[in-house]
Amino acid sequence: MLDMGIAARHHFDMNERSSHPKRQKQALASREIVFASALQAFAELGFHGASMRDIATRSGMSLSNLYNHSASKSHLLVELLKTANYNHLTETEWAVSAAGDSPTDKLEMATRAYVNYIVDHPLEALVAHTELRYLDEDDRKRLVIARDRLQSIFENIVHEGIRLGEFKTPYPDDVSRNLLTMCAGIAEWYRPDGPMSRDQISEQFARYAARLVEQD
Repeated sequence: MLDMGIAARHHFDMNERSSHPKRQKQALASREIVFASALQAFAELGFHGASMRDIATRSGMSLSNLYNHSASKSHLLVELLKTANYNHLTETEWAVSAAGDSPTDKLEMATRAYVNYIVDHPLEALVAHTELRYLDEDDRKRLVIARDRLQSIFENIVHEGIRLGEFKTPYPDDVSRNLLTMCAGIAEWYRPDGPMSRDQISEQFARYAARLVEQD
């Protein structure tokens, strides 16, 4: 005779295994909702203006449930900025790798990719540009290191262009910082229904980059 206890446990285990992927999908969906809500709150209200209760309300969940996803508002901001920095870096690196050997082409493609990411993800870019300063020192340092990796792509291109005679700027150490600061400002004024398209903006800033390096 079948042991009913074993049968019950077997039935429970089967249900547990079959429901596990579903729970994973639900947890992932909830996490995405939380981070999207936090991003919107930080962009609209700023880090200090947004509260965990506000983020919970936007997420359609209780405050206690929100704390199951994130321990603090700072943690949410750190995770958002880590993801944004990584994606921005990856897209820019890919564009440079596809540009060929010429520093002129690399600079154009890097600038277009950098700008396109900001235009495609304006809230992430805005929060990264304006709210980083509110993190504690350790978190801020880690994120600045990641951001500096992105800037180093442009610095390497500029120095290579000078070495090969394609760029004439006497200020190679300032060009990349000034260019990226100018690009970061796009997030503050860009609107999808504005007068300039994505391609027009990236074209404009690629021209700015060429002027800054005094392209030969």
